[in-house]
Amino acid sequence: MSLLPLPLLLLAFGLSFLILTIFLKTGVARHLAMDEPNQRSLHSLAVPRVGGIAIVVAVLSVWAQLAEVPQVLILVTAALAGISYLDDRNGLSVTVRLAFHGAAALTMVLSGLAGGGQGAWVAAALVASVVWMTNAYNFMDGADGLAGGMAVFGFSAYGFASWAAHAEPLATMSFILAAATGAFLWFNFPPAKVFMGDAGSISLGFLAAVLGLTGWDLGAWPLWFPVLVFSPFLADASVTLLRRILRGERFWEAHRDHYYQRLIRMGWTHRRTALAEYALMAGVAASAVAGLRLDPGVQLFILAGWAMAFAGMMLAIDIHWRRFVNFVTSTNPGNPNL
Repeated sequence: MSLLPLPLLLLAFGLSFLILTIFLKTGVARHLAMDEPNQRSLHSLAVPRVGGIAIVVAVLSVWAQLAEVPQVLILVTAALAGISYLDDRNGLSVTVRLAFHGAAALTMVLSGLAGGGQGAWVAAALVASVVWMTNAYNFMDGADGLAGGMAVFGFSAYGFASWAAHAEPLATMSFILAAATGAFLWFNFPPAKVFMGDAGSISLGFLAAVLGLTGWDLGAWPLWFPVLVFSPFLADASVTLLRRILRGERFWEAHRDHYYQRLIRMGWTHRRTALAEYALMAGVAASAVAGLRLDPGVQLFILAGWAMAFAGMMLAIDIHWRRFVNFVTSTNPGNPNL
């Protein structure tokens, strides 16, 4: 097994850091895309949302130097990031966005990079899983430090697991993603100077799904591994979406009903929320990587344990949220956190 590609990681981190520094120091960021606060936001000041540009440019620039990285993955990721930047800047309809997400996912499956070649129904399920992960990641990008932290922990877990499985190219790609996002996190940790934007969150969610399926197809890990690694995002996004659908709400519109958003609305700071989520992400990632070396029965026990843990945390937040709403409604019905 070769050594970790430290020069490449430093290059990815440095490029991302340099681009963001230039954006912010020169004021270019304000001309690219701004996140203006609205009634759905958790911030009160306009913040540049150009972090995703730096992440994607850094990652794809370093990936392009590696012969092992498929060109189709670079091209599709660049196209997806470009379309998502247009959404950051001008806004695109849900139909247009989902069409591009679906096309990107289908391209990956047909190219064999996302577990293709196993029949039409399996291919359709794989496309749907890539589209869902792409959007779930985007749904969860609503608090300082959250999406960046998930990428650092999640792709680092991919890196260590694939390195242990002797899938060095996949490990290198994953560590490069973690390094470039780590540089963004320097500017995004609360209080954030810059946001990721859809150009970042859509791209990272897409790559989390594609690399997760690539590792599965290579035999580096079972299918449960990428699901568990990114479960802090998948669990919150999936349960929140399902509840909104059951309530008959316009679930495709922006909202503030995710569990992490409710914590902040109940008084948690962005920093406290981010640190609590990091502890959760680290625990999930460590147990997922360690579980790969254990018997299937123990793996099942780990999955069941985390499922119960997530259910318990969500139930606790639900109980506290109902008490919070009842208290605020009776004492200050005009409170903007409701």
